[in-house]
Amino acid sequence: MEDIILGIESSCDDTSAAVIRDGYLLSNVLASQDVHKAYGGVIPELASRAHQLNIVPVVSQAIDRAGISPSDITAIAFTRGPGLLGSLLVGTSFAKGLAVALDRPLIEVNHLQGHILANFIKQYDSENRQPAFPYLCLLVSGGNSQIVRVDSPLEFEILGQTIDDAVGEAFDKCSKMMGLGYPGGPVVDRLAKQGDPDRFHFAKPHVPGLDYSFSGVKTSLLYFVRDQMAADPDFMDKNKEDICAGFQRTLIEILMDKLVKAAKQTGIREVTMGGGVSANSGLRNALTAEGKKRGWNVYLPEFKFTTDNAAMIAIAGYFHYLRGERTPLSVAPASRAAEL
Repeated sequence: MEDIILGIESSCDDTSAAVIRDGYLLSNVLASQDVHKAYGGVIPELASRAHQLNIVPVVSQAIDRAGISPSDITAIAFTRGPGLLGSLLVGTSFAKGLAVALDRPLIEVNHLQGHILANFIKQYDSENRQPAFPYLCLLVSGGNSQIVRVDSPLEFEILGQTIDDAVGEAFDKCSKMMGLGYPGGPVVDRLAKQGDPDRFHFAKPHVPGLDYSFSGVKTSLLYFVRDQMAADPDFMDKNKEDICAGFQRTLIEILMDKLVKAAKQTGIREVTMGGGVSANSGLRNALTAEGKKRGWNVYLPEFKFTTDNAAMIAIAGYFHYLRGERTPLSVAPASRAAEL
């Protein structure tokens, strides 16, 4: 019998629904919210309202594109958290209502787990390379930066994580300060390709163990730009490519130094990456180069699976379903990872 999982993702500002059949992706529909760009960040109230408008057509399109009917669905997986509480509430409530209407089981998914398992989304027209267990995952997103040891689809251990800002937050905050726009990651990445990464250097923290810190490099950049613009108001406009190149290189070096240390400590040579920042071309190139240098087997998620998408929620839900896990209708969304 086929297992068909409908996944629903609404943790931040993207409404997404996906359908997988026995681990293979049938559809993945996403509705983004451009309204937040004008504010330089996601406005929670606006995000939750947009989810309310988008969720019905997004889920309907995902089912139609999958070529199935609602009655074919085996189970409904949804993001319980972490994320924006209002946004999560929309997705959770819709998933509950659909589960009751179809008389199908409900499966909660940790959003971060979805990113970690993104490489297990199988596609009919793809090679479908998947890491062997155990593997290390560099989880990098707007709100999280972690090194995670993955021993099975449902067994994880956080080896290191940020003690302040996440790398995605560093990109966004510095991009906003420099007047480059939001979200900051794609803008900085684009400009960095045109700049000299060796012209400007920024402070790197010395944090023991495998934990990260990005507040220092962020502050170093902010003070540097402020001081330079005090002497030359046009400094930013004339040097933004080189500034972005140096800033991005510094962030990548911080990430890679700890990942290399984790690989040496664990002896693990299977390495993956996940989260929105895993779309960064500089980071992808650095991980690929490091893998060749050190004999790692490196697995990079497709760009469409780096952002918040329901395909990763569906595949994580699929593994939970196979293990016999079910979620009661009394479940409530959780904004923080510690609450899950």
